[in-house]
Parts: sequence; C-alpha cells; structure tokens
Amino acid sequence: MAGGQCECGGVSYVVDGDLRPVSNCHCSRCRRFTGHHMAATGARTEQVHFASESTLRWYSPEPAVAYGFCSQCGSSLFWRTTARPDWLSICAGTLDQPTGLVTDSAWWMVEHADYHQRDPGLCEFPYDG
Repeated sequence: MAGGQCECGGVSYVVDGDLRPVSNCHCSRCRRFTGHHMAATGARTEQVHFASESTLRWYSPEPAVAYGFCSQCGSSLFWRTTARPDWLSICAGTLDQPTGLVTDSAWWMVEHADYHQRDPGLCEFPYDG
C-alpha cells in the first residue's frame, strides 16, 4: 500500500493496489502544471482512497483532461482523462518515501524544455497517442 499528500496535508490519499512505473511527460501543459516535467505513476481509480480531499480542485484546460491540485498550498497532485475514467495518474513526488518505483519512460519529448537533458536509459515516446 502506498500513500501520499500535498504539502499542507489538505489532500491525502492511499493506494491499495499496484502503482505503475513512473513516466515523465514533457508536454507544455504538464510542464506548466508542475513547474518542470510531470513525473507520474498511476493506479486504477477504484484503488485510490482519500483520507482528506477538502482542498482538492480540478483544472480542465479542455473537456477530456483534468489536473488535480491543492487549492491551499498549490501542490500538483493528479492527472486524468475521460478516455481512461478507470485510471488516475499520480504525481510521483507526492508519494511518501520510499516508493520502490523506477522511471521507465519519457513522453512528448518534442516539447521538452531546452534546459532538460535527455536520459538515454528511458524509452522515449514523441506523442501520447
């Protein structure tokens, strides 16, 4: 079982299932939402349980996509899409340590920040689709 929270504790959660390996998304939206690239793991939506979610808010830049964040401290927490309603991506930095996870892939590398150095050990995908 894994758990995590935002910086202020207004949003805290536990995951009672397996987390997938971490993927880094370099699309411009994820970069702006997180302040760098999004390093996210994920789990089935039904396996994510909130101990506290009073400050959880969702930002939807388009109808099919939403980013979850804490309205109190501003922590970036989640990502979801209507294409996969059964899945919730979780910002890996919000998980309690140790996670036991590894990063295995990088997405949307065509939009990576110019200061970011590519990791030759990661499988790269130019687009998510």
